[in-house]
Amino acid sequence: MSNDESKAGHDPFPLPAVEDLELVRVLRAAGDPARLVIIERLSDGDYHPCNLTDYRLDIHKTTLSHHFKVLRESGLTRTRVTGREHAVQLRRDALDARWPGLLDTLVAAAVRDDPEAQVAPGVSPAG
Repeated sequence: MSNDESKAGHDPFPLPAVEDLELVRVLRAAGDPARLVIIERLSDGDYHPCNLTDYRLDIHKTTLSHHFKVLRESGLTRTRVTGREHAVQLRRDALDARWPGLLDTLVAAAVRDDPEAQVAPGVSPAG
């Protein structure tokens, strides 16, 4: 298990180590408009349920699951499983260590592109 996993629940999905994160893969994952909305929603640093009600996306549940998988496999997020519940969180610690400011830039872009997006506390909307 990775060192940056949550203490509550468990993370059954392997995460790339900080030094193994690939910028092209991260940017490709973040480049999808739906995934950019997800990143903005996760920018508060908390775990969020993997369900459609937490995201303003008009997509099917299977499509949302696919987006979560792409984000996780790129190294952008981690998934915690507690019983039958899945929750996802940005790997801000790992991403900031590898590319300082990258997440803030992505969130700022999401906010600029979506005026209804809310900036999480501690995240700069300037980009």
